[in-house]
Amino acid sequence: MTNNKKNVSNILLLSLVCTLFISYPNILFLNMDWHYLAADAKVHYINSTLIRFLLFWGFIFVSLFINQQILKTHSLKTRIISNILYTLFAFGVYKGVTTLICPGFDCRLIILTFQFVVLGMMGVFLGYTDYLNRIHKKKEEELKQLQMESLQSRCTALTNQINPHFFFNALNGISSLVRKKDDKLALCYIDHLSDIFRYILQSEHKGLVRLGEELDFARSFSEVMQVRYAGKWDATFDVPDEYMDLCIPVLALLPLIENVGVHNMIDSEHRMTIRIYMNENKELVVSNPIFPKQFKQDTHGTGLKNLEKRFQLLMDKKIRIEKTATEFSVLLPLKK
Repeated sequence: MTNNKKNVSNILLLSLVCTLFISYPNILFLNMDWHYLAADAKVHYINSTLIRFLLFWGFIFVSLFINQQILKTHSLKTRIISNILYTLFAFGVYKGVTTLICPGFDCRLIILTFQFVVLGMMGVFLGYTDYLNRIHKKKEEELKQLQMESLQSRCTALTNQINPHFFFNALNGISSLVRKKDDKLALCYIDHLSDIFRYILQSEHKGLVRLGEELDFARSFSEVMQVRYAGKWDATFDVPDEYMDLCIPVLALLPLIENVGVHNMIDSEHRMTIRIYMNENKELVVSNPIFPKQFKQDTHGTGLKNLEKRFQLLMDKKIRIEKTATEFSVLLPLKK
């Protein structure tokens, strides 16, 4: 109801502007004829001009209402034919009303005809452009909805992919700690696993999260990876507290940390240390040394590509990748 009232108000205002434009010749002729009119004729002339203005305003309002609210067709031909018929009808009504109220007033038939031609053209042009604008906005909304649905499905697919893979590795880690009879480390390991799974399960309904939450998740994940790689894995975090309330896409750090294990050798000779810190441009940097595996993993880079798309959709920002012979870094923009 509110939108309909707003649309009618907009059409009423637009029709007034169009009426002022169309009525300009009448105002011009009124100024030209004023000095040649008798005193009693001046009043008649003003009243007749006012009647014409009000009739034009009404005709244009109905024309715009029909073209913007009733005619939903994409066919320009149908719109032109409809407006021609309406213009002829409006012209007939106008002549009938003015003949009854102020006969003999429309002595300049050519100007009057021109005004009604312009009236019909306005209806077609403004109605069709409004229709195209509505279609464009609708397509933008549909595209945005599809992008968000795609983003949600990617995130869901990511969590679904992680859960079983990570779950079995987690069980192996618990089994290893139980065999070593390290109860304290086992309890700590289970606590980290609990935090990780809770965060992953809750992430399905989130888009952006606080950087502090994402870093807590990354710390827990790194602790689990440290057990998995028997102490040959480490992660350092150097992010000042003042940046903890900035926002980042949920699970943004997960594919970056996982890719370290996928693409690098990690053993006694290749100890892995991941650095997560803020640079001078207020970007979150995830950096690791490069220890390339002998056999290249066939991953197609889908994790990193999905991450790039998520940043583009959720934050309208791009991530940056810097790579040297010995170090690989991903720079993530943050949002207030």
